[in-house]
Amino acid sequence: MENLLVAKNVSKSFGTFKALNDISIEVPKGSIFGLLGPNGAGKTTFIRIINQITLPDSGEVFLDGEPLQQHHIQNIGYLPEERGLYKSMKVGEQAVYLAQLKGLSQSEAKKRLKVWFERLEIGDWWNKKIQELSKGMAQKIQFVVTVLHQPKLLIFDEPFSGFDPINANLIKDEILKLRDEGATVIFSTHRMESVEEMCDHIALIHKSNKILDGKLIDIKRQYRSNTYEIGLITSQGEAISRLLKEKFDVFPAHFKTINDELQYNVRIPENASPNDLLSLLASNGQVTHFVEVVPSASDIFIQSVKNN
Repeated sequence: MENLLVAKNVSKSFGTFKALNDISIEVPKGSIFGLLGPNGAGKTTFIRIINQITLPDSGEVFLDGEPLQQHHIQNIGYLPEERGLYKSMKVGEQAVYLAQLKGLSQSEAKKRLKVWFERLEIGDWWNKKIQELSKGMAQKIQFVVTVLHQPKLLIFDEPFSGFDPINANLIKDEILKLRDEGATVIFSTHRMESVEEMCDHIALIHKSNKILDGKLIDIKRQYRSNTYEIGLITSQGEAISRLLKEKFDVFPAHFKTINDELQYNVRIPENASPNDLLSLLASNGQVTHFVEVVPSASDIFIQSVKNN
């Protein structure tokens, strides 16, 4: 797959503090790329380098095959975690002004803003001042300003901050639409459920180093443990428990159910298959639940950080 953004061996220090250490990342075109890591890991520094707010001490960044240069800022839309709207300006006036900074004419900016304001049902906010809006309402305006000039690369840093669940879902759907229309997205968040729903690829930065990188589905495969969550209705609970523990690694499981049943997480050894477990269960009761325990993005995040 062709890449839109490529960072090669990027390092950055602030005095004696190493913010990024030899980071290399490839962001495929038309993907949503999750840039993850604990607070202070170096994510914001990396994003600032892409936006040319700061420069790397060493390494290179390429956008669409070209070394990153000042004019590329027109091809980037950046929604920072710390919002930057002018509170005393009217919404429409400010949106047009910011769009012009990204190279749009006043008439084209107004035309595109009308479409977006109708799309997000915020048309009656045009003459309101930012200080009259709630945090979530102001966030909608900043989102529109970020995407209005139709950049190749969109960078969203905690884009759902301040949103209620309904508006968070609305913005999520808009980001997915932008991806489907050809935009490439770098998505930085601590909301792992959003990573699960949206990201095609991820990179995990911890203590200034990249410790994980790749397609999310491939990473999940690497972290799978061949463990199954099982539920069994049986009159021989103690005997079945002993039999399971003789053949498999067995751990307590807790999942919601309407049945009164035996519940376990069962890890299957390499010399056995899920069919062996299922057959044993089916011959000793009614199987009500049999699901592979697939590692979540949150599980992978926590385990990777602990291991490093």
